Amino acid sequence: MHDATDGSSGEAGMGRIEDLALLTCLATGDLDVYLRYSQGPDADRAGGSRDYEADVPMPGLSVTPLRPEPWWPRPAVDWVARRVVKYADLNESCPDRRPWVLTGRVVGAGPDHEPLIADPLPLAWVGRRALDEAARRYHERFAPGRASTD
Repeated sequence: MHDATDGSSGEAGMGRIEDLALLTCLATGDLDVYLRYSQGPDADRAGGSRDYEADVPMPGLSVTPLRPEPWWPRPAVDWVARRVVKYADLNESCPDRRPWVLTGRVVGAGPDHEPLIADPLPLAWVGRRALDEAARRYHERFAPGRASTD
């Protein structure tokens, strides 16, 4: 793994997290960290997030929190793996989108109740090995597709 951050606000200095355990450590540390799938911080600075259904710009970047909720009884790594996998389809459907981790100031909630982050501080890209580990763990530890009516 490369250094997770060098303090810059763009993607040029971003490292890469290749280990799910390291991503989990980051998610459970002192910072509130978020996951975003996009073309990256530089592209997001130019465009930001939009509610496409309503055709309305949003006041921040749409993200998913990586910190496990206090009620979560299972290992934190399960929560993180699930979060990474739940949004991986964005990566599959748009190959120019990549997962990255950031922190920032919550300024609202989007139409799917997701946090909206202003003043984003990019921390690291999430690498292929970490994505593969998350997918394996998710499929081993969860029942994908099971609904509340099952």
